[in-house]
Amino acid sequence: MDIIGEWVLPVMVVSIIVVGLFKKVRVFDCFIEGAKKGLRTVYELLPTITGLVVAVTMLKASGGMELISKAFSPIAGLLCVPEETVPMALLSPISGGGSLSLFESVLKSDGPDSFLGQVASVLMGSTDTTLYAVTVYYAAIGIKNTRHTLYAGLAADFASFVLSPFFVRMTLW
Repeated sequence: MDIIGEWVLPVMVVSIIVVGLFKKVRVFDCFIEGAKKGLRTVYELLPTITGLVVAVTMLKASGGMELISKAFSPIAGLLCVPEETVPMALLSPISGGGSLSLFESVLKSDGPDSFLGQVASVLMGSTDTTLYAVTVYYAAIGIKNTRHTLYAGLAADFASFVLSPFFVRMTLW
């Protein structure tokens, strides 16, 4: 299986070049044009991504995430959601890397087979970086009005937060 992984990319590149030459396409010129478009996209998205990364870093470093998590803990208690998953649920729509590090700490402290580990796993697998995705993808194509996208994405993230412990409990019955 490892040998397949080693050869997939080189075979694809050679195949693209061969098909391009067969169809009389200027492969290198197409590559250069695509690279230019990619660099333009990076240039346009860089301020947005930088702002998002700085905001998340400041929120975590200032203790704001802990403060917000404590504020939402009573709601988590009412919904029978483990309190330890609140920071993960709050950070997941903003930062995949940040929520992944919180997820990792839950697995290290409680283990993947614990109730908390299973809830965190379901939550991690069923949420998305909604704010990041809306910010980056809409900025890439120049859309300023997100309309219902943001609300729908955040509602789905909230549903995942609320339903994760329910579905884990269902598997334990």
